Amino acid sequence: MRKTATRLADGREIIYYDEGHGVRRELPDLRDLPPAASGSELRWDPLRREHVILAAHRQGRTHLPPSDECPLCPSLGDRLTEVPSSSYDVVAFENRFPALSGSQGRCEVVCFSSDHATSLAELGPERLRTVVDAWADRTDELSARPEVHQVYVFENRGPEIGVTLHHPHGQIYALPFVTPRTERDLESARLHRDGTGRDLFADILESESAGPRVVLRNEHWTAFVPEAARWPVEVHVYPHRAVPDLPALNDAERTALAELYGDLLGRADRLYDTPLPYISAWHQAPVNDPGLRGLARLRLELFSVRRAPGKLKYLAGTESGAGVFSNDVAPETTAQRLREA
Repeated sequence: MRKTATRLADGREIIYYDEGHGVRRELPDLRDLPPAASGSELRWDPLRREHVILAAHRQGRTHLPPSDECPLCPSLGDRLTEVPSSSYDVVAFENRFPALSGSQGRCEVVCFSSDHATSLAELGPERLRTVVDAWADRTDELSARPEVHQVYVFENRGPEIGVTLHHPHGQIYALPFVTPRTERDLESARLHRDGTGRDLFADILESESAGPRVVLRNEHWTAFVPEAARWPVEVHVYPHRAVPDLPALNDAERTALAELYGDLLGRADRLYDTPLPYISAWHQAPVNDPGLRGLARLRLELFSVRRAPGKLKYLAGTESGAGVFSNDVAPETTAQRLREA
């Protein structure tokens, strides 16, 4: 893989990840752009003890443009986009409308292909391996920034999830705090270790590995529907080796992940008569805190709001108001359907 970093017209960084080593990417961005939007603010909720990001400037971001106006497609002729090249494999760049910027963190977009009509599930293991390497590289670089405490890699897919651009892409948030979800998970891991002397994530993986909720498994990874799944479709993917983050994966683990993840996404798309809307989220260890990193374990969680053909799960009063989830689909049923898909 060849990596090339350069700048867009407004000074934002863009990084190409090319599968061919002979590709050259020193192409200028010819657009006349104003400075990138900014102005986000972090506020602290003392009752929940959580940060809230205020980003009113994002109200003006591009929203569901037609395909011939997609800002993530390659630049062709007079149509200049966020990517000043006629084609690309995988590319990452600073978000033009970031929720976080400057000393408060960084938000990046990761495009998986220059093909507007494809999806991550359709790209094949070679491209998925490039995506995994790009995720790992961006995590490594962003983790080195002094203001960053956690790097969150994710993909929102489908209008039902609320995506504003249909082009196959994900995002990366370099956060100046540890997320509430991570803090709660690691506190559970700490209590488990103090009470049993064992690793909570290893115990979860062991308990699920021989059970009815396993969807896929290879030498280095296991994908399973958790026993207490909150969402109609929910799959967790664990590496067999305890590693804190994506950069820590070795070559064999990255290749095995690309193969298993592509298979999983294909099965998810075959569940219904339409591509599955989903959120796919990487949980990585916090940075700059050895104690928390020692408790954490890399894992992926993929979940969907689709509960049946033509039906979505909406968070109702107990879920949105009280945080108590109810699931209309048994996890064992979801696992069986994914195995058979």
